[in-house]
Amino acid sequence: MTKIELPHEHTHLSHSAIFKRLKRAEGHLRSIVTMIEDGRACVDIAQQLHAVEKAICQAKRTLIQDHIDHCLENTLGALANGERAPLDEFKQITKYL
Repeated sequence: MTKIELPHEHTHLSHSAIFKRLKRAEGHLRSIVTMIEDGRACVDIAQQLHAVEKAICQAKRTLIQDHIDHCLENTLGALANGERAPLDEFKQITKYL
């Protein structure tokens, strides 16, 4: 398998995994279009759409949490313990996206 090169300064370790997940979802979505063209049952199509939707949502969640963990943390720098509470709460609530 070839390594995926993502040559931007805002690339993090998770981006390669997100890229792979989205490429799989892209292929999956193409197969759903074929299912519709072939007249497959709506229940089957809905089930597959749900799977693609979950994959995309997980990619989004991973991207946002990675951004918070790396970009936002680095921007704010070292904060005193009491000053970290809002950031820690923000990181915690993003898990519910």
